[in-house]
Amino acid sequence: MEVRDLSLDTIIPYARNPRKNDGAVDKVAASIKEFGWRSPIVVDEEMVILAGHTRYKAAKKLGLTEAPVHIAEGLTEAQKKAYRIADNRVAEEAEWDSDLLKIELEDLGDFNLELTGYDLNELAKLFDSEEIDQELKEESYSEVFNVIVECGDEVEQEKVFNQLNRDGYKCRVQSL
Repeated sequence: MEVRDLSLDTIIPYARNPRKNDGAVDKVAASIKEFGWRSPIVVDEEMVILAGHTRYKAAKKLGLTEAPVHIAEGLTEAQKKAYRIADNRVAEEAEWDSDLLKIELEDLGDFNLELTGYDLNELAKLFDSEEIDQELKEESYSEVFNVIVECGDEVEQEKVFNQLNRDGYKCRVQSL
């Protein structure tokens, strides 16, 4: 498999990506920052993302200009669509062995456990820990401010949403 570093400006997010991945961008960005790139973004011959939308958004958030990319050649349009879905869906079939997971996490010692992708609330539940619960309570009182942007149509909404995400804002689409 050939992987090469390509400009993020040449990569095109798939406009009909059914995966809502904005909530994972910060965790993926932290992972890339800590561990480096370990999985490339996969695109078709036209540079449209097949797999790796979250990695793409994380790279943008980190201010990177390039990312490792694999160009998947020779797929039919049906195979491209099926691969986009399968890449995300098949991971949902796996389950965690919570006893072994706890052992692995405990072995990390002082390492920042949130870099494993678990937030403090999830870790507290897993370990049933009062210490983590207290830390979570202390961090949970941050303010959130909302801005409503009215758009003329879905095309304009998508453009504004994508631009805000590229600029590093956490946003979501909500119908009124």
